[in-house]
This record gives sequence, C-alpha cells and structure tokens, in this order.
Amino acid sequence: MSYLLESRSEPTMQKHVSLEEQQAKINEVRELLGDLPTEMPGFLSDSTIRRFLHARNWSSVQATKTLKEAVKWRRQYKPENIRWEDISEKENEVKRAYIPDYLDNNGRTVLIGRPSLKSVTSEKEQIKQLVYNLENLTMNAENASENVVWVIDFRGWTLSSTPLAMTRQSMNIIQNYYPGLVSVVILCNPPKIFQSFWKIINYFIEPGMKDKVKFVYANNSESLRIMADMFDLDKLESEFGGRNTSGIDIVEYSARMQRRDRIRGGLEEENGNASTSLP
Repeated sequence: MSYLLESRSEPTMQKHVSLEEQQAKINEVRELLGDLPTEMPGFLSDSTIRRFLHARNWSSVQATKTLKEAVKWRRQYKPENIRWEDISEKENEVKRAYIPDYLDNNGRTVLIGRPSLKSVTSEKEQIKQLVYNLENLTMNAENASENVVWVIDFRGWTLSSTPLAMTRQSMNIIQNYYPGLVSVVILCNPPKIFQSFWKIINYFIEPGMKDKVKFVYANNSESLRIMADMFDLDKLESEFGGRNTSGIDIVEYSARMQRRDRIRGGLEEENGNASTSLP
C-alpha cells in the first residue's frame, strides 16, 4: 500500500473570489477576448473561462492571454475532432492511460497513467491520446475547476519510459491548454532514479502544478487510511492499494468512450447551432 507524502514545494495562495466576483471576472475576460467567443462558443463557455481564471489566480489579463494561446492551438490541432477511432493500438495504449468508470470520494474524475508500460505508437500518437483524454475530462469539469485526480503508477519505470521532450510537450499542453483541470497528481512508487528526472522537469512545471503533486511510497502504516479517504477501495486498482483486480475491459471501455464521443459531439453541435443565432 502507499503513503501520501506532502508536496515538495510551497503552496501557492489562491484568492477567494465570490460568485458575483467570478461572474464579473468572466464578463471582463469576454470583453478582452473580443469576437473569439463567437468563433468558439463551445470552448469559450463560462465554465472554461472560470477554469482558466482559477488557474491564473483570477487575473483577467493572464487568463485572457492563456485563452488566446489555447484558441490558437485549437485552431491548428482541432482537439474537439479526435474520436476513439482515431486512437492507434487501442488495447495497449489504453492500458498506459485511461479514465476509469469510478470517481474519487470527492466526486472527482480519475485518470490512470502507467508510463512504465512500453508504448507501441509514435510520440505524436501518444500526444493525441493525451489530448483525447483531456478533452473527455473537460466534460466532467463544466461546473467545477480542478476536478481531476491523476494517479500514475511508476512501478518498473526507467528513464526511457517517458522521454524528456515528450514529457515537456505533455506538461505544456496540460498547463497552457487545459489549466485548472487537475486537482492532484499522485505519483505512486517512483524509483530512486526518478528523483533526477524530477529535478529536471521541475524547471518547466508551474508552481501551481507542483503544489498538486503528491509522492506515494509503499509499505507505510498510514497508507490505507489515506487512500481509503480518497477512494472506494473496492473500485480502486490493486496496484494503488485497492481491491479491484479485474483490470480494464477494453471492449467495455471502447463502448463507453464511443458513447462519450457521441455526447461530446452533440454538445459541440448544440453550441455551434446556438452561435449561428448570435447577432
């Protein structure tokens, strides 16, 4: 079982902003964005703007800057168009990163990562899968910021498991194009060699993200209590201290993600139709 250690950085103080102040900030950002909300109504919803504001400590200027960068990226990458059928080598790659069908005890969506499992696809395809998962995770973050718990299994991890360049690209996407999405990152049993890797990637991880990183190690008496507080142990995978040994069913997962794609596509179409009626 695992023990949840404290983050290794000083926490960033988050401003307390009332609901009225939040809406005023959202309106201010909308004004600063100009015509962009009309171009991307599905993406530039109040909930997305709120999430970006929360990630930038309620600075309208900083949130607007990040949103404009995200819009520019979305124009080129078109992440909203990625579907389950576009993910290569599904069975192997899903075992490396997937969204389980349970929430944590605070109602947050869970993302499981196993970087030590060797990928059989290119870095480009791995990034596509990351973006696909992030797009799906935003569906559960419409009404709340920091609504994702990212649990990463580092058993068997080596320096070759996660190339530095791809790690940096992944963090850039998460921090700049999906900020305010992740609540906590649980690094489970990273080997000693990971310490050197962590020192390097610290240079391009934002302080706010560092605050969310928790290191987890095996064989500590506090572990069961801590993880039981966060998860239903009957649902949590056994490698993270839970009692679920069944593993992921790729057929069931495939059907679930295709259902999510249809819901996501319907929301995008609805938002697009709504935008046509704007003056």
